[in-house]
Amino acid sequence: MGLNLYATDIPELSFSREHPQDQLDASEEYREHKIVLDNPMASGFYHEIHTKDLRISYGDVALAKHTHLHFDSDYESVEMHFALDGNTFASSQNFEKQINFVANQHNIIYANSFRGKMEWREKQLRIFEVNMAPSFFERFLPNDGCDLFDQFRKQMQLGSSTLIADQHQSISIAMFEVIKEIIQCKRKGLFKRIFLETKVVELLLLQLEQLYNQQHMGQLIKRGDIEKMYAVRDFMQTNLSVTCTLTELAHQVGTNEFTLKKNFKELFGTTVFGYWNNVRMDEARRMLQQNEMTIAEVSNAVGYKNPQHFTSAFKRKYNTLPSQVKSC
Repeated sequence: MGLNLYATDIPELSFSREHPQDQLDASEEYREHKIVLDNPMASGFYHEIHTKDLRISYGDVALAKHTHLHFDSDYESVEMHFALDGNTFASSQNFEKQINFVANQHNIIYANSFRGKMEWREKQLRIFEVNMAPSFFERFLPNDGCDLFDQFRKQMQLGSSTLIADQHQSISIAMFEVIKEIIQCKRKGLFKRIFLETKVVELLLLQLEQLYNQQHMGQLIKRGDIEKMYAVRDFMQTNLSVTCTLTELAHQVGTNEFTLKKNFKELFGTTVFGYWNNVRMDEARRMLQQNEMTIAEVSNAVGYKNPQHFTSAFKRKYNTLPSQVKSC
C-alpha cells in the first residue's frame, strides 16, 4: 500500500512510498526524504517529511520543457495544496474535469484511491503540500452548519474524491509566513515533530477561516485584480529600497489607490505599507544575522536613509535593537 509517482521525462522524479502509517519505526519522531535534481531536464529539489499523521512535501524545480507525471495511491488522504509558482494541470478518473493550479493558489483536496496524471506547463514549479489521514483532518473541520464544510464532510463519508472549494483560493501573507517557517525549521527530534504538527494546524486554520469568511461575505476579487495585487506584492519584495506612494504603486499595475487599498487588505490581510514594512524588516534581520554589513548599510538597503529611523522601526517590529541581532 502506498503512493507511486512515475515521471515520463525525468526518471529521477519517479519513486514509491509506503502507506504513511507504515513509514515510521516505533522509535522515530519523523523521517525525511530529499531528491536533488541536477541534469539537463530538471534542476532543484523535492523534500518530504513524514510524521505519524502527516506527510509534508515541498519542491522547487526548474524544468527544461513541459513534463508529465503519472501518480497512483491506494489509500485515503486529505491534501492541503499550495501552488507557490508555476502552472499545473491534473486529470484523474476521480474528478469530472481537469484541475488547474497557477501561482499563489491553494485548495484542500480529498483523494480516495487516487490515480491520474499531472502536466507542468511552465519551467519553474514550486509547490507545498500536506497530506493527512481523514480522521486527523476531521478533528479540525468546523461543524457549525457551513454548507461548504458540510458538503466536503459528506463527500468524504461517501469516499468520493473532491475539492473543498470549486474555486481555488489566493494564498494569504499569513499562509506564506507559516509555510516559510515549516520549510526553514531547524529543530530536531521530538521538538521538530511538535513544531511541524503545530504549524500545519495553524496553516489549516488559515485555510478554513478564509473559506468560511469568503462564503459568508459573498465577496470575490476578480482574477484580473488578484493578479494586480500579486504584482504589487512582487514589486515590493524585489524593491526594498524604493519609496513609492500608494498612487504610484496603483498606477504601476493599472488600478487606482482605493481599489489597491481595498483588494490588498482583503487578499493579504494587511495594508500595503504594513506588508512592505514587514518584508523590509525580515530582510534587514536576515542581513544583520549574516553579519557582513553595517547597520547603516542594512538601513539603506531596505529603504531607510536615516539609521535612527530604521533602528526605531526594527525595535517596534522585533522588540530588540539591530545591534543586538548583529552581535549574536
